[in-house]
Amino acid sequence: MSAVRLTRAAGPRPARLGPTAIALLLAVATLVLAVVALMLGDYPLTVPQVLTALTGTSGFESTMVLEWRLPRVTAAVLFGAALAVSGALFQTLTRNPLGSPDLIGFATGSYTGVVVVTVVLGTSVVTTTAGALLGGLGTAILVYLLAYRRGVQGFRLIVVGIGVTAMLHALNTWLLLRAQEEVAMGAAIWGTGSLSLTSWSDVVPAVGVLLITAPLVVRASRPLRQLELGDDAAAAHGVRVEPTRLAIIGLGILLTALVTAATGPIAFIALAAPQVARRLRTGAGIPLVHSALTGAFLLLGADLLAQYVPAQPVPVGVVTVVLGGLYLLGVLVREARRA
Repeated sequence: MSAVRLTRAAGPRPARLGPTAIALLLAVATLVLAVVALMLGDYPLTVPQVLTALTGTSGFESTMVLEWRLPRVTAAVLFGAALAVSGALFQTLTRNPLGSPDLIGFATGSYTGVVVVTVVLGTSVVTTTAGALLGGLGTAILVYLLAYRRGVQGFRLIVVGIGVTAMLHALNTWLLLRAQEEVAMGAAIWGTGSLSLTSWSDVVPAVGVLLITAPLVVRASRPLRQLELGDDAAAAHGVRVEPTRLAIIGLGILLTALVTAATGPIAFIALAAPQVARRLRTGAGIPLVHSALTGAFLLLGADLLAQYVPAQPVPVGVVTVVLGGLYLLGVLVREARRA
């Protein structure tokens, strides 16, 4: 019996899929989920009907798919990828699985910026986008300055970010209580994070911003990996540590603010997607491409759950908060056991 056990233990391990194969599987899974999302609704369609509708030759069905359902599906894929890449950037910088814009306060800061401009100036695409960007940037500057002690350590950045997040939540509540009733209700509903009102007017600008941001993220990937080895090692390789860190933080804030301006704050995706991608793909570090694909799949799946599992549809942010709470609890338990 022991000999048999030894023989089994010494046998070859099952081969694992390579990074390219895993990326393809994630892309195919997201595509399948997108087709399912285009099929479901008050007027269900079959796969051939969806494919025909995408060509724009089937009248009402084409209008329903191209104008009503496809913008929401496209937004879920793009915004999920953007949030996941933002989370991957921050988690790599902090070298901590809890280093997410959800917890550090940047997403909350973007929401605060939107609440301020909504209460003062009213709602429009320009003011909402500007408020989200300025709110996230201002929060990042505040957290960075409070956490700076001859450099920024990941754990200190997270702790300071959690404290700033709590203060921003209190500020948001005070602003909503002081606002007019209809303004406060609209901002509070928007603050749950929803894709239900997404249209091409929201998706097209997001695509433009992502096309500009994607090459910058690719360019930042190399110094990001060097920073992951530590500030001293990165500096020895010629990386200007603090300016590079600030530039990467700015990219992460831009991605988070983009989603917040369009849909409201959506939690969980930036926190969980990079860690899920890291476990799917072997190798050191958090993979940016796999994180983007994982985030797209998770947000699209969460939006389907939000639409069709409850008796009445709920904002996708409600689903991601529930799932995110369970995930965060699991991370804390695992870290406690490891410690």
